[in-house]
Amino acid sequence: MKALVLSGGSGTRLRPFSYSMPKQLIPIANKPVLEHVLRNVKDLGVTEIGVIVGDRAGQIEAVIGDGSALGVEITYIPQEAPLGLAHCVELARPFLGDDDFVMYLGDNMLPEGVERIAEQFTAERPAAQVVVHKVADPRAFGVAELAPDGRVERLVEKPQEPKSDLALIGVYFFTSAIHKAVAAIEPSARGELEITDAIQWLVANGDDVRASEYDGYWKDTGRIEDVLECNRKLLDDLKPAVEGEIDAASTLIGTVVVEAGARIVGSRIEGPAVIGAGAVVTDSHIGPHTSIGRDVRLTGTSITYSIALDGATISHVRDLHSSVIGRSASVGPSERSTRHHRLLVGDHTRVEVAA
Repeated sequence: MKALVLSGGSGTRLRPFSYSMPKQLIPIANKPVLEHVLRNVKDLGVTEIGVIVGDRAGQIEAVIGDGSALGVEITYIPQEAPLGLAHCVELARPFLGDDDFVMYLGDNMLPEGVERIAEQFTAERPAAQVVVHKVADPRAFGVAELAPDGRVERLVEKPQEPKSDLALIGVYFFTSAIHKAVAAIEPSARGELEITDAIQWLVANGDDVRASEYDGYWKDTGRIEDVLECNRKLLDDLKPAVEGEIDAASTLIGTVVVEAGARIVGSRIEGPAVIGAGAVVTDSHIGPHTSIGRDVRLTGTSITYSIALDGATISHVRDLHSSVIGRSASVGPSERSTRHHRLLVGDHTRVEVAA
């Protein structure tokens, strides 16, 4: 089996961060979302991975490389414009050949993995097997309507009156049968080749299409709120590890990771929290569910339920929460009387707030 991971798209809901970086590189627990995805794929025993990339290809390649650091082999497949998920399959046909493959959206987080579903697909080999998850409001999703034996009878995109609460969540297993379906469909009203149309074509033509329910934690990291909530979830599963320097005036409480090269001076850290390599935290309080990236500088600051990306500097700012501070951004005090508690600061940006 091979894998196709989709890492194009503009990530408009993640602005201002997606102005300067691909949404798939947003860090969750100090690792890019895309790295979490690639590790999940490797856990399936799949090492040949095609990665669809758009106009931010250079940034993704700079971070992920050839995949050898993760124990996989990556082939980058450029897509000039976001023309649909089925279009990605069409572009990847030379890489995929006639092999079975798993297609995985590069901004979806499924920390518990889909090994059980992959084993079921490999054993039974339907033409397609979609992964579904029960949601409270199916109207915002593609929805699978199933027969009693689990076979897909119909896929409906964002139904106003859903007959099912099983949403498609961005992981699909295919045999080579999907290629004839992709070749047969036409672009949708929005000008894209829709993977739901291709799967529905298989259903209409009598091919075996099944659905498997994923009942673990799932998050589409398409919004800042989702990124912070997913960061919380992964930090809750953190295992403590202290490899950096902690001085005698500092206190660590709960589950804390301090990576090699980080220094904690006169500070209090309440886990779960992770402090990246090369970070220096001085006279500060880091509260639960906070990720501090590599080479971050924190001085006289209190921050909780937040993410500071690599190279950020935060000085003498109190009561930051639910904040995301971009790469090499600078946040410092001002003379204004208004206190800011929640900040979204883009990469390489300087912001002054009440101390």
